[in-house]
Amino acid sequence: EACKLNSQEVVEEDKRLKLPPNWEAKKARLEWELKVQEKKKECAARGEDYERVKLLEISAEDAERWERKKKKKNPDLGFSDYAAAQLRQYQRLTRQIKPDLEQYERLKEQHGDALYPSSNSLLHGTHVPSQEGVDRMVADLEKQIEKREKYSRRRPYNDDADIDYINERNAKFNQKAERFYGKYTAEIKQNLERGTAV
Repeated sequence: EACKLNSQEVVEEDKRLKLPPNWEAKKARLEWELKVQEKKKECAARGEDYERVKLLEISAEDAERWERKKKKKNPDLGFSDYAAAQLRQYQRLTRQIKPDLEQYERLKEQHGDALYPSSNSLLHGTHVPSQEGVDRMVADLEKQIEKREKYSRRRPYNDDADIDYINERNAKFNQKAERFYGKYTAEIKQNLERGTAV
């Protein structure tokens, strides 16, 4: 009897080991989907809206928690690379643009199918932008330049650092030189400071 039970356990354990690692989660998900489908059928049979019935079962605390979670999701991932930063700025700027639908309709009536050029169209260079459009673009560019000028991170000044400059311009030059060549000239600098330079 014990041998028989042991062999059954071995067979079941072997089955469990052969299953994929996320089998339990998949199984739970499938069972949940089946329950949802059954509830939808029940609601349809009673003539009720499933979404309303589902929301009635959710407590206010859970709903608030889910709302907070949704708000926490920050789409701004920060700087990853220049292409992503450029794409984000492009999307931000295009969201700000308000299209002039009346002007669009007038152009559509005036040009007809020629408004949407194909590979066989010879319309290159024929479009002349309106003065309002040019003014709007100039204002937008000036606003971008103004915003860029405002954004400036103040570098902290270190009082304990050695003074190896005669004016601000020379200080900037020395900082750049140190940044690029500091690792190569560190030993020479130490020798000069000690007075053991050859």
